[in-house]
Amino acid sequence: MSEKDLAQWAADISAKPYGERIYNITRAVTKGTLFRWLSITAEGTEHLQVAPPVIIAPVHRSNLDSLIVGTLAGRRLPTLAKESLFKIKPVGWWIAGLGAIPLDRDAADREAVNAARQILDQGMPLMIFPEGTRQTGKAIGELFDGTTWIAAKAGASIVPVGIAGTEAAMPPGAKAPKRVPVAVVVRPPIPMPEGRVPRSKLTELTEQMRSELQAANNRAHELIS
Repeated sequence: MSEKDLAQWAADISAKPYGERIYNITRAVTKGTLFRWLSITAEGTEHLQVAPPVIIAPVHRSNLDSLIVGTLAGRRLPTLAKESLFKIKPVGWWIAGLGAIPLDRDAADREAVNAARQILDQGMPLMIFPEGTRQTGKAIGELFDGTTWIAAKAGASIVPVGIAGTEAAMPPGAKAPKRVPVAVVVRPPIPMPEGRVPRSKLTELTEQMRSELQAANNRAHELIS
């Protein structure tokens, strides 16, 4: 299946009624199992309900992060996922139902931006991990302007999300989560200015997002300490 056909296949699944049911079933199972096992505490989850266009921007410490934030949101949060996952049909069918869009990691950044813009333009929320790949520790390092650039282009607000405990619960290579406390802290949305946003302003907004992510992460770690 070509890249274009794969993207259309995923979009078709997401758009069908059973696509929404896949999310509802996943959320119910996650709440009944993972949430009880990890004893999850959450603050500020009302900010996950901000009306689109909106980018939900969590820190990234574990493969559990998207599942936990998506469950707390109570609505599907489409995200860009590596294309190879969709080629494993049961996995691809499942994540497509959750709203994921296949992305060729070797493709140009412009293609990723266009895919993200399409989600936002369709009136759906979008989840992006501003740190990119999984990181370690409490500190939020330097971020690129990609998330704020997409937000500015789409007129979308950004909701920073701090997560503590998932790195210990399921680090890279782990096959099952350990039973540890987890906390999620959601900060109020960062609005984007209207009109064209110059590069200097994007850098300023990215630093604001980094600061808010750090504050959210610090508070999340306080909740599990």
